[in-house]
Amino acid sequence: MVINRALAHQRLRTEHTYLIHERDADFNNYGMVGRSRPMQDVNKTAELVARTKSTVLITGETGTGKELVARAIHYHSSQREMPLIKVNCAAIPEALLESELFGHVRGAFTGATSSKKGKFALADGGTIFLDEIGTMSGGLQAKLLRVLQEREFEPLGSERTQKVDLRVIAATNRDLRQLVADGRFQEDLYYRLNVIPIHIPPLRERREDIPALIEHFIAKHAQRAGKRIDSVAPGVLEMLRVADWPGNVRELENTVERAVVLSPGAAVSLDSVRILAPASSAPAGLPSLNLRQNIDWVERETVRRALDAAAGVKKDAAETMGISQRALSYYLAKHRVD
Repeated sequence: MVINRALAHQRLRTEHTYLIHERDADFNNYGMVGRSRPMQDVNKTAELVARTKSTVLITGETGTGKELVARAIHYHSSQREMPLIKVNCAAIPEALLESELFGHVRGAFTGATSSKKGKFALADGGTIFLDEIGTMSGGLQAKLLRVLQEREFEPLGSERTQKVDLRVIAATNRDLRQLVADGRFQEDLYYRLNVIPIHIPPLRERREDIPALIEHFIAKHAQRAGKRIDSVAPGVLEMLRVADWPGNVRELENTVERAVVLSPGAAVSLDSVRILAPASSAPAGLPSLNLRQNIDWVERETVRRALDAAAGVKKDAAETMGISQRALSYYLAKHRVD
């Protein structure tokens, strides 16, 4: 009897160690590759919030990997066996989005010949991921606020309230604070969503992660293509490291996949690396044609250059910029500049 208990205890310890190892390994395999400080912060926050059911707001430019972070949070939560329902709010016409989210009963509108469950009902017990939340209309924002506050909603055409128990993860590449200031996004909803904020920095701000990302994507796409790629030609890494990557990690992955497919041998050749021009070219010195992104970029670069010139002394940097130390502290926190 004692021996059986000892064996059972040892088995539990072994399984626990294995699960911890798998958890840590998985957090590195959901595309969140990189050892830069910003990505360490993202991974740490995602791992901590996965243990709770708190609402999460993920922000970042297009292509930074917001959905990957949402998946990692769900699949490391205690609700991992329940559904993860993904909704791209920008991809569904506004007239249909309410029905998609909350469902409808038969006869609720012309063409509703049968009842249909919405995404919130389908996600009950699990997680709903609302991508591009900044595009949602004011009316739907009010209904989403009710779900977050009361965990209940009414399908279109129904007089009965439906309760749900789920986690909400929202994501956006827009500045929700500015949308609130402009009166285009409800302030109460913003604060309800922004319980656990996770900001994913653009690739140009964590270039030290690019070699690891390249290695990860080469292994991934070589396996998919059934090819053996064990090295890269001289000059490839440097070419990819210094590129602008307006499309961020998604653009880098597409470039690496293209290079893997086009490389004739076991090494990624320089000729196979084709960095495509962006759909619209930005003025020299600016990262994009998006006004708010350019303003953020100018603020961040000004702060960094002033700190460099002042050898890291904040008082001197503030004087160089013509602002107060308090204002400098604001910009340091806003743009996460160390």
